Amino acid sequence: MTLKLLAGDRPFLPRGVRIIDDRVRGGKVLLAPEKAVALDAIGEAILSRVDGETRFDALIADLAATYDAPAEQITGDVQTFLVGLRARMFLAVHA
Repeated sequence: MTLKLLAGDRPFLPRGVRIIDDRVRGGKVLLAPEKAVALDAIGEAILSRVDGETRFDALIADLAATYDAPAEQITGDVQTFLVGLRARMFLAVHA
């Protein structure tokens, strides 16, 4: 089984995983039972588009348009970020 996201995959945060404001340090944190990941602005921008309905390719297109960057460049970075979260059970995918 590959963790790589395909164009039509619809990533989502599984039950028990959520984004919260970190009032102590500022910024956002991806929180799951027994674990947490601090998000930078890029991670927050990516995860703000993860809703279980938006396809991976549409997410890339939206980021490319928003940040006026080549989709090919964004794809690799977003793929790496989301695959890492998926491997740690912070992210799941509807095919």
